[in-house]
Amino acid sequence: MAESIFLESRSQCSGTVVLPGSKSIANRALLMSALCSEPVRLHNLLNSEDTEHMLNALTALGVQCEKVDKTMVVTGLSGRWKPAETSLHLGNAGTAMRPLIAALASTLSANQQVELTGDSRMQERPVQHLVEALQAQGAEVSYKKASGFPPVLIKPGLNAGDFSIDGSVSSQFISALLMALPLLKGNSTLTLVGEVVSKPYIELTLKMLADFGIVIERVSESRFHIKGSQSYVSPGNYHVEGDASGASYWMAAALLGGGPVTIEGVGAASIQGDKAFTEVIQAMGGNVDMGQHQMTVTGFGHIKGIEQDFNAIPDAAMTVAPLALFADKPTIIRNVANWRVKETDRLSAMATELRKLGAEVEEGVDYIKIHPVQQWQSAEIDTYNDHRMAMCFSLVAFSPVGITINDPDCCRKTYPTYFQEFSRICQSY
Repeated sequence: MAESIFLESRSQCSGTVVLPGSKSIANRALLMSALCSEPVRLHNLLNSEDTEHMLNALTALGVQCEKVDKTMVVTGLSGRWKPAETSLHLGNAGTAMRPLIAALASTLSANQQVELTGDSRMQERPVQHLVEALQAQGAEVSYKKASGFPPVLIKPGLNAGDFSIDGSVSSQFISALLMALPLLKGNSTLTLVGEVVSKPYIELTLKMLADFGIVIERVSESRFHIKGSQSYVSPGNYHVEGDASGASYWMAAALLGGGPVTIEGVGAASIQGDKAFTEVIQAMGGNVDMGQHQMTVTGFGHIKGIEQDFNAIPDAAMTVAPLALFADKPTIIRNVANWRVKETDRLSAMATELRKLGAEVEEGVDYIKIHPVQQWQSAEIDTYNDHRMAMCFSLVAFSPVGITINDPDCCRKTYPTYFQEFSRICQSY
């Protein structure tokens, strides 16, 4: 494990990148497969820390997960868990913690109980809105330490009914309920309250649920009707798309290094909201040629500063921050308050590290304003055990001074080969 990596100045970026599977799709697909009664063969499953935490949790619940050739075969239990352990450690994997809270509350049998816990940062990431929505319908979910945060102890008792959830903190709460409520015996409604963040992830969940045989009736933009006693149905084979959030770094590298860079695994047919980052790249001065499952990005040596609301794609929005350092005017990234409850407080961390490079930065409650760097300063970037901080700041290698990234191995969360790929297609002076 490298303590740090120095990336010397780059001037060009061109080539082809094949994206790893999406973390968001992978962990949803694993849980949905575990809820089927027939095996599911998952293709292009991401091999990362977060998917490993989900696989370990499902295995501890009695699900058979077997690597066969380049696929993962999951033989589910239809929610009839056989817990071998009473405490499951999920690291800092929000895409495992939130859905499992709801799924276990919906499916645990009498006398079963499971504790879900995680690392120190996971124990600072809120689950209160989700837990309160479940408790309101009889779920026995209790906090083991700080109220509103993991670890949580889950027992059976959840009833069908009228659910309401505040979606302003995390769309994962909504996705968790959409995956779990069809398993209850009676019919339910789900009403979304507040300004919902990361809406495209809800659409992704609905699309995947349909692929696994679950029917959700959308009554309005903020209300769903969910029939009870549904069963997850194996699609037989399921392909995990490439990671659209991960694609944002290669789009940005192409913008800075000229390209062309062909990115395989995400295109016009993608079900991920972060494919909309192509529009950001074009607004900042690049060109994107889209295919169904790939894209080619070209830059022209001029980066345009922008001001935009990024509530729908907060993860990909992080990639705008390092691009702003090279822009022709200040850039404002708006409506990203939920950056503060991610793997780290990303608003504070981003502002702190950008300033190390000589940038003037204004940090607000839910926005960040970044001025282009006038005089570059050499810096060591702290990554806060946050994979996106590490990958974002790799783009500073296109500055005259290069960049040192501390703890580059934090990328194992979603993109273990990122820095090898970066060195392969981004060339030095």
